[in-house]
Amino acid sequence: MSFLVLVALVCLFWFCLLPLRWQTRRLAGPEPALRKAVAAVRRRKWEPAARLLAGAGEDWERRALYSGVLGRVAARSGDGWLRAWEAARPDDPDAALVRARFRIAYAWKLRGRMRANVTPRARFARFHQALWDAHDDLARAARLNPADPTPHIAGIWRAMGLSYRNRDMHLLWREITERAPHHFDAHLSALQYWCAKWHGSKQIARDFAEKAAGNAPAGSLLAVLPLIAWFENHDMEPSAAAFGSPRAHAMVEAALSDLAAAPDDHPGLPYVRHLVGYFLVRQGRYREAVAQFRHVDGHLNALPWRYSPRPFDALHYRVLRTRAARRSLLEKRHC
Repeated sequence: MSFLVLVALVCLFWFCLLPLRWQTRRLAGPEPALRKAVAAVRRRKWEPAARLLAGAGEDWERRALYSGVLGRVAARSGDGWLRAWEAARPDDPDAALVRARFRIAYAWKLRGRMRANVTPRARFARFHQALWDAHDDLARAARLNPADPTPHIAGIWRAMGLSYRNRDMHLLWREITERAPHHFDAHLSALQYWCAKWHGSKQIARDFAEKAAGNAPAGSLLAVLPLIAWFENHDMEPSAAAFGSPRAHAMVEAALSDLAAAPDDHPGLPYVRHLVGYFLVRQGRYREAVAQFRHVDGHLNALPWRYSPRPFDALHYRVLRTRAARRSLLEKRHC
């Protein structure tokens, strides 16, 4: 092996590009059954997706995860398989839910990832029209399964895009909390609405997060909400001093306690592990960070990586993950 090749390999390892594991942006963590269903719908086979959602039953957390991913797949890759499902089972509430999620995902695909001040007016017009058109599908999904909060949760993203008044958002939120008062994905979505970048403020977002976390039972994972609000309320990358503040440490400890209390199969676990792992690295708690990253390696659909433009999201994750692993090994050697 030449000297230059050796140097290149050392640099790759040292600066986080190894292991060169594929990082999927579709999920926050491992979901084997969901991945199989996604692979099937890409082959235009809807039956595995139907079985997956039917098996979720009244597990509203898992129902939200499954329908959201399937809706986004249809928005990106085509909804032919979904139309076949609807034709075979015209009044299937699961198919209706995926159709509603598809409508919302498709609208946001039209919106794109550009900042509002550089997004063309024509694109905004298509985005808003698609959100208006989603109303009937959301209403139908809610009508076919009245107990399910998921269509109303999807409606939060319609509320954000169409700039619902706060009063209307409160009415929508009541529909959700009457069905699932501590729903993790619902609270993540609502917190986005209340952030300053959308239709709230830094204080409103913080108050919403703290109230929800304070009222939630252990293991609901809602203890992470103040951490998310803190992260969202920083317009720029927070300083090392901010990450090391007593308040930031207290929020991380609360999230860690909630992680420990949560059921092993809670769909929100991977999402929380990503953010907590990130904070642990920034606080110099490398062994604890490695313990979190070990559960989610290979997946990127979570804060903070999703705020990095592609392909830098994967690079951002690898930088932090490898720093944690390397520093953890060095700490062990010095023990």
